[in-house]
Amino acid sequence: LVLFGVPLFAAMWIQVRTMDGKETHRVDSLSKLTKVDELRVKIAELFNVEAERQRLFYRGKQMEDGHTIFDYNVGLNDIVQLLVRQKLSSVPLPKDKEAELSDSDSGCGSAQSESDKSSTHGESDGQSAGTSGQTDTPDLIDPGFGFYKINEFVDARDLNMGAWFEAQIVNVTKTTKSSSEDGGSDEEEEIIYHVKYEDYPENGVVQLRGKDVRPRARTVYQWHQLEKGMIVMVNYNPDEPKERGYWYDAEIQRKRETRTQREVYAGDSLNDCRIMFVTEIYKIEEPGCSEGPGASSDSPLKRSNGPECKVCKDDPKKNCRMCNCHVCGVKQDPDKQLLCDECDMAFHTYCLNPPLTTIPEDEDWYCPECRNDASEVVLAGEKLKESKKKAKMASASSSSQRDWGKGMACVGRTKQCTIPKNESGVHRPHVAGIHGRSNDGAYSLVLAGGYEDDVDDGNEFTYTGSGGRDLSGNKRTAEQSCDQKLTNMNRALALNCNAAVNEKEGAEAKDWKAGKPVRVVRSSKGRKHSKFSPEDGNRYDGIYKVVKYWPEKGKSGFLVWRYLLKRNDDEPAPWTRDGKERIKKLGLTMQYPEGYLEAVAAKEKEKENKNDDDEVEETPTKGKRKRKSQTGSHGVSQPRTCTFRPEPSLLSLRFINKVEEVFLCICCQEVVYQPITTECQHNVCRECLQRSFKAEVYTCPACRHDLGKNYQMTVNKPLQAILTQLFPGYSSGRC
Repeated sequence: LVLFGVPLFAAMWIQVRTMDGKETHRVDSLSKLTKVDELRVKIAELFNVEAERQRLFYRGKQMEDGHTIFDYNVGLNDIVQLLVRQKLSSVPLPKDKEAELSDSDSGCGSAQSESDKSSTHGESDGQSAGTSGQTDTPDLIDPGFGFYKINEFVDARDLNMGAWFEAQIVNVTKTTKSSSEDGGSDEEEEIIYHVKYEDYPENGVVQLRGKDVRPRARTVYQWHQLEKGMIVMVNYNPDEPKERGYWYDAEIQRKRETRTQREVYAGDSLNDCRIMFVTEIYKIEEPGCSEGPGASSDSPLKRSNGPECKVCKDDPKKNCRMCNCHVCGVKQDPDKQLLCDECDMAFHTYCLNPPLTTIPEDEDWYCPECRNDASEVVLAGEKLKESKKKAKMASASSSSQRDWGKGMACVGRTKQCTIPKNESGVHRPHVAGIHGRSNDGAYSLVLAGGYEDDVDDGNEFTYTGSGGRDLSGNKRTAEQSCDQKLTNMNRALALNCNAAVNEKEGAEAKDWKAGKPVRVVRSSKGRKHSKFSPEDGNRYDGIYKVVKYWPEKGKSGFLVWRYLLKRNDDEPAPWTRDGKERIKKLGLTMQYPEGYLEAVAAKEKEKENKNDDDEVEETPTKGKRKRKSQTGSHGVSQPRTCTFRPEPSLLSLRFINKVEEVFLCICCQEVVYQPITTECQHNVCRECLQRSFKAEVYTCPACRHDLGKNYQMTVNKPLQAILTQLFPGYSSGRC
């Protein structure tokens, strides 16, 4: 396999896109040190938007004047979003109209409207009725309709879980819908019972129909009374069948008694479920039954539910950091506990560091682990905080005025792929020439002619180790200034030789083909020293192995480590005739960074316009001739001359990039695979949509259009076929 790459362009560019996504422009000739103020001027020329009306956002941060794009970590070809401020209307409003405006008209009102104040949904009446006479035994109040009275203790069903909980009726109302409109529906169905769960007061008052309310269960069946087919109320836990849970209606399927135990099996939502608590099977009371203690206002004996805390099982003698104070775990002083609004953990005020003397009046409170440092939060319109990491960089303390932000080495990773690097990466480091580990060996190296001692003969070459240079400050390269040592990457490359490591004299392998392989990449930078280097970019040249390594004095006069590597690859070398035919057969072409061709074309166009202007303004004089532009035979100039003209076939990359942008899955942020085209004309990966449906989210991930639980996921096969042709091999590893 032969891969091609091209070094990054000397200048930097980014994409600027409006918030609605309708307009996108590329901003060229930037640097890492470009100020946001200068960026606004360039954007104003492209979008015709004044700098004062521009709001720029990058990765959730609003970019402010005075900072550089390096401060916001803006990368090459990254997208910056543009939000255009609306022009303020200068037309004065009449005084009568101005008086009519309020905070609620502008969408920022916090006062409650009259309709909100009057909309009580029957709860305020119920609450006043239930709390007007705060006595130990409130009297029952007959509303004049329905089976149940106000203040009566009942069992109420939770509509989400289907379980029955102990509750008390606080109010009884009728629906506004008449029986004639409902086709003569049951009178009980028109009654709304306002109930309050005893164990869950935080739920407030809940409105339920008559079918979800029944008299409080008070009769426990004896063993001999249980028969097959009876509908009873039992306690079981669907998640932990052996633990105590909540109360459900179930039908007895069978019972079995042995000498040591009794077993009851019932079925409801779960088939053939064994009931663990056979001595707590309750009779279901019929609606309208008003006999017995359950119909009075006296609170009957409470049933046992599952423990609220699964750690301590609600044991009052056991300290627990999950259901009580997260610091001490002691179950005391609940009135002095604060609940964190983020992690829902409780904390005693005196257990905090520092301790609190009073309960905070703030509506939201966060524990020390969840609380964000207010000094680190950057609000919209504020300047960035000083970064400790960037303050330690050499560029922060440098007094040089040189613009280092346009160099290749400062660009960093331009694209991050989801494919593992050990499967697709030829050479991982951005700058280093050797990639490896000092205890494992070298994996890849780049032959770029950076050392004067390198000798390249194609199938074998002599490579110089790394180190021996003073790279203090912000330097990426320097002259040899000290001796190299067989450590770090030099030692890693020595481990690839099939011989014992010798840190003094080096070693030579008797069977060099048995050594560890190393991938070799040749760079166009070595073209001035070797004819085997590519003319442009970087090229993967196959597998090489270390024959021997040794120390010697280099041309600089300092000790360097030399390595002799020979090619050991079954595939032909890319510079040979067979290799070129194989490249043509596989259809391998130069791979450019995103936006590279557009940047080169824009720079060429700008240069041509400048030359045309110079020709018009220049007056011919005797003895002066215009210089001809120097280009190669195939129309591609040397890397330093900025006169590169891409092949017409490569201009389709712009189309490919646009297709990739349009058919990007909103879930996995990759080109859609096995696309599902929804009713709302959005494309999503089938696997992503299935994962969404598993989470019980039955809406379109892009626009939240309701698709329905039974939505048929049909793969758009024509679209999949086209994407496979445009992006061959992109489906690998996504099945």
